[in-house]
Amino acid sequence: MSDATSSYTSPPVKNYTWRLLSIVLTALVLFSVYNTAGINNALLAMVGILIGLTLVFGNFGFTGGWVAWINRRDGRGLRAQMLILALASAIFYPILDSGTLFGSDVRGFVVPFGIATIFGSFIFGIGMQFGGCCASGALSWAGAGSVRVSITLVGFIIGGVWGAYDIEYWRSLPGIRVDLTNEFGLFGGLGVTLLICAAVALFTIVFEKRKHGKVLPLNEDNEKLGLKRIIIGNWPILSVVVLLVFANFLTLALAGRPWGVTSAFVLWGSKTMTAAGADLTTWNYWQNSAPLERSVFFDVTSVMNIGILLGSLVAALTMGRFKPQWNISLKMVLISIIGGLMLGYGSRIAYGCNIGAFFSGISSASLSGWVWFVSAFAGNLVGNQIKKKLSI
Repeated sequence: MSDATSSYTSPPVKNYTWRLLSIVLTALVLFSVYNTAGINNALLAMVGILIGLTLVFGNFGFTGGWVAWINRRDGRGLRAQMLILALASAIFYPILDSGTLFGSDVRGFVVPFGIATIFGSFIFGIGMQFGGCCASGALSWAGAGSVRVSITLVGFIIGGVWGAYDIEYWRSLPGIRVDLTNEFGLFGGLGVTLLICAAVALFTIVFEKRKHGKVLPLNEDNEKLGLKRIIIGNWPILSVVVLLVFANFLTLALAGRPWGVTSAFVLWGSKTMTAAGADLTTWNYWQNSAPLERSVFFDVTSVMNIGILLGSLVAALTMGRFKPQWNISLKMVLISIIGGLMLGYGSRIAYGCNIGAFFSGISSASLSGWVWFVSAFAGNLVGNQIKKKLSI
């Protein structure tokens, strides 16, 4: 179910020194975040580490689940995603409806949808196929040593900055904001979401049985590993589901809003351009230029992304699977960069990615999250056909 399973085709590498160094590096970064931006952002970085560990040890990725369904009618990944959405929604809807959590104000990601969302998520879907990952996958598999996905991540950052430059035009287009709890009430809105999740899961089961003659079992290759899974990886899918929902809940509690990924990529790219002498304060996107002037450790999304990279690195080294493959063809480099550009640009104009727009959007009762899903999945279908024609 991973986004870049090619990263794990080599035999395990037993290098205990590098494992220890990765843990020391993680501790040093956490201390730096704490020393610079305080305990709250350090805790958010730890949530990011948890996410990175979960994604890599669980061999889980959004793109991988979609690819498995498109190419093999293997719906296990998609069903896991629907379970994540259903569980998160059941937890988030009452909290966001009340507006507070542990005495602090919280808000969800309820955004408009229109031409920008549909087009942006569509090209994001194509980018998932070309780049071999989604937003969370770009971090987890880059951190785990995938050179190809690291190239995609560079394109992702550039595309995000490009989208930020064009954002004034896209935000001028008409859109409609629909909060399901406002439209149908708390239980009615949750019911709509749960019904859609169940319908998607049932859809995958019907076609999976037609293709394979049965519903495919979860984690079928590691039934007898027991506790060894903790270190070897391929964690039970239910544990991955629970941990990702828990991580998003912690994000909501600490940041006052759900988990997001791609805004940090725009910040990183923009800060790089600023350091090179460019003035971005004239951009509509950077009307508030404060983030450009201070450490990225003050940015909630950045510290979580850094945590995901570190957690993924520790997981890959612990599993003995960190062994970057450098023999990448020029064709694959170009495809990965193009995929990254589409991921970055698409996510910026569509109000987010598979995390901010899809996972956190649907968990926030935003109808835009389902619009994003349908359009991004269509983009995956198109991107998959293009890949086949180009033999990539």
